[in-house]
Amino acid sequence: MTPNIEQQLYTAEQIQVLEGLEPVRKRPGMYIGSTGPRGLHHLVYEIVDNSVDEALAGYCSHISIIIQADNSIRVEDDGRGMPVDLHSKLKLPAVEVIHTVLHAGGKFGGSGYKVSGGLHGVGASVVNALSSKMVVEIKRDGKEYSQTYSRGKAITALEEIGETEKTGSTTTFWPDPEIFDEVDYDFYTLEHRLREMAFLNRGVKITLEDKREDRKKKEVFHYEGGIREFVKHQNQNKQVIHNDIIYFEVSKNEMEVEIAMQYTDRYNELILCYANNINTTEGGTHLIGFKSALTRVFNDYARKNKFLKDNDDPLTGEDVREGLTAIVSVKLLSPQFEGQTKSKLGNSEIRGFVETNTNEHLTAFLEENPQQARIILDKCLRAARAREAARKARELTRRKGVLDDNSLPGKLADCQERDPARSEIFLVEGDSAGGSAKQGRDRARQAILPLRGKILNVEKARLDKILNSEEIKNMITAFGCGIGSDFDLEKLRYHKIIIMTDADVDGAHIRTLLLTFFYRYMTPLIEEGHVYAALPPLYQVKRGKEIIYTYSEREQDKLMEKMGETPGKIDIQRYKGLGEMDFHQLWETTMDYEKRTLKQITLEDVAAADEVFTTLMGDKVAPRKKFIEDNARYANLDI
Repeated sequence: MTPNIEQQLYTAEQIQVLEGLEPVRKRPGMYIGSTGPRGLHHLVYEIVDNSVDEALAGYCSHISIIIQADNSIRVEDDGRGMPVDLHSKLKLPAVEVIHTVLHAGGKFGGSGYKVSGGLHGVGASVVNALSSKMVVEIKRDGKEYSQTYSRGKAITALEEIGETEKTGSTTTFWPDPEIFDEVDYDFYTLEHRLREMAFLNRGVKITLEDKREDRKKKEVFHYEGGIREFVKHQNQNKQVIHNDIIYFEVSKNEMEVEIAMQYTDRYNELILCYANNINTTEGGTHLIGFKSALTRVFNDYARKNKFLKDNDDPLTGEDVREGLTAIVSVKLLSPQFEGQTKSKLGNSEIRGFVETNTNEHLTAFLEENPQQARIILDKCLRAARAREAARKARELTRRKGVLDDNSLPGKLADCQERDPARSEIFLVEGDSAGGSAKQGRDRARQAILPLRGKILNVEKARLDKILNSEEIKNMITAFGCGIGSDFDLEKLRYHKIIIMTDADVDGAHIRTLLLTFFYRYMTPLIEEGHVYAALPPLYQVKRGKEIIYTYSEREQDKLMEKMGETPGKIDIQRYKGLGEMDFHQLWETTMDYEKRTLKQITLEDVAAADEVFTTLMGDKVAPRKKFIEDNARYANLDI
């Protein structure tokens, strides 16, 4: 075989070496996750984390974050101020090294920061690399300094600009429009993360202010109660079943564990885990230690106090965590995270430390508070009975073939493809739209499951009741991956689960009910990016042979304005439901791989997601009313 020209030219000259911060600009996703909204907001967190590390070290009490009128970000703290003396090896001011050299920082040797979240020394330099401009101002040792950077490089020398009695660092940066899809910060997204940081760092005041026109707003987060107030915040729209928040904090051998927990009348659990302020969404050794101790303590207490008889089965972890809201925060010198996203803690020594202290302090609480202990144990025992009922329900449905892979629901129009990665299923509102979808689909790769009406609100039901819902059973069977503790992502039959509902209030409600079900009982579907929402058009506009579909009121208004500039008869059809489209239109607008728009459902913030689902789907009316009032301006009032 004769080698082609490219193969012949493969020499040392083809090996590219990226210098300085070029790798960050070349592959920004490796450092901040994406160049979309997630990565854009991550820039803020990187700078704020440095200020929080100053607070952890005991030198900073106030951090201010301002979204400025031009969407630039200003972060100011009252810490010690970044060092400005010359670095002995690089012969550059230390602040310049921090902002222009990857893996440079005060978090490696143990002398700068004993405990920190920023472990790799890439934060400030990455933000610099991805900013069209960055200005750093430092107050320390009676003087004020300033230096300007752009796209990873210093464009001015560090200069002394005045005298001051204050200390601290201020960073202002303009995200680079060459890198980011759109530079537009969301106040709500930043608010949730910064509130979380304030909860985790007791006593530190964090201020968030939006100075953009028509969006002016300011919030102050300051919690002397720390994670106790975090639990209280997460439970504000839930009914707690005992008064006291169980809390303890222990420091020993350069490790620290802080835990706050309280039970509610809900059927799901919320355990948020942190290591050095980093949200370890996948858990790790600290979570394993906490769960193990929790199960052991409640079983020991139940047997000792005759809640369980000698021949009774023990309570499971699932039983003792039902309705639990808990914050588990650990701090340690050298955390070992699994994976680049730091989402799972791997230090083996922290497991025993958390387990031992949870065992000791939780046992003490139960012994000292017998009335509250009884209420919690009653809840655990009811959960155990419901678990047994759910097990029997699953066995019954399996005997009937409902949960058997070989017995798919009759309503399902399955696809021919057997590779899950190439298969997708549309959950369609109503038989009418389901009929059009079945006719218009690509039978090779697209399955259709019509849903009749609104499914059960799982926020208000236990698993045994949920398994009696026909629509939910059909979904469980079609997906093939089980539910709850039986869930197995490897068995998922479709890698795209697409919710396709009408563009009206009922359609939005059905979509929310489905997302509640997925979030509470099939969470990995969302975590692994398998859930999508279809975006059907609102209007069809015809002029002569030209047909245009629009997907929002704003898009429609712009089209009408444009078409009004040229003469011609215009026919407009407003779609109130998917059932109004014939199968050709449904395929062309909503199902065609080349033309459709799908919104992927992601889980950025577990605490925020739990809060929203509790508010929208829970029992309390007042929080739901307030949520609607606060967010009404974002709604499409013409649906």
